[in-house]
Amino acid sequence: MTDKKAQPAVTIYSTPTCPYCHAAKQFLKDNKIKFKDIDVSKDRKAAEEMIEKSGQMGVPVIIVGQQVITGFDREAIKKALKR
Repeated sequence: MTDKKAQPAVTIYSTPTCPYCHAAKQFLKDNKIKFKDIDVSKDRKAAEEMIEKSGQMGVPVIIVGQQVITGFDREAIKKALKR
């Protein structure tokens, strides 16, 4: 069975028109990883928060625990989740 450690919180900052955002969310769903999706096209404050955390204006920005991953990087996500 899988280890019993709690999964770190996962947040994805995305927009509805971003193909990499869709791919990242599908990857998380396919791997049964719970995540919070924040649409920065509708939430200016969240967009500013994303830029502050990542230094990036582009999406997706994925936060796993305290780790910031810019863009859709499968290996970085797996590493951050220790999978």
